[in-house]
Amino acid sequence: MSERSANPVDVHVGARVRLRRLMLRMSQDKLGENLGVTFQQIQKYERGANRVSASRLWGMADVLDVPVQYFFEGLAAEANAPGFGDNDQTPLVYDFINSPDGVQLAAAFSCITDPKVRRQVLQLVRALAGENSEEENPDK
Repeated sequence: MSERSANPVDVHVGARVRLRRLMLRMSQDKLGENLGVTFQQIQKYERGANRVSASRLWGMADVLDVPVQYFFEGLAAEANAPGFGDNDQTPLVYDFINSPDGVQLAAAFSCITDPKVRRQVLQLVRALAGENSEEENPDK
């Protein structure tokens, strides 16, 4: 019997739930309590192992204080990215969100409002990672 693989949309929604929950410093237990489910169920939602129903998603949006569309932001762009959909590779963003420091780094970076400073931080991270920070950035 083969194990079913998670639907990429469910994985994306789950990753967004996890990201927002961690940004609010809310435990899986607390989110589950607010939704009337166990923390194990929240874990399954966050991994994309279980699909989130429309009514549950509505409740999550309320508890996490975001609009429902928050959970789908970036989905269209990621659907065309390598590692999304057709094969079993997880997109890089999910690995980042699930890393111990990923959410904290993303939260801190999003607090930087000056675009120049954001680019400088990106260049610093690239330099620390050993990438060529002089490359053209298409977002400039």
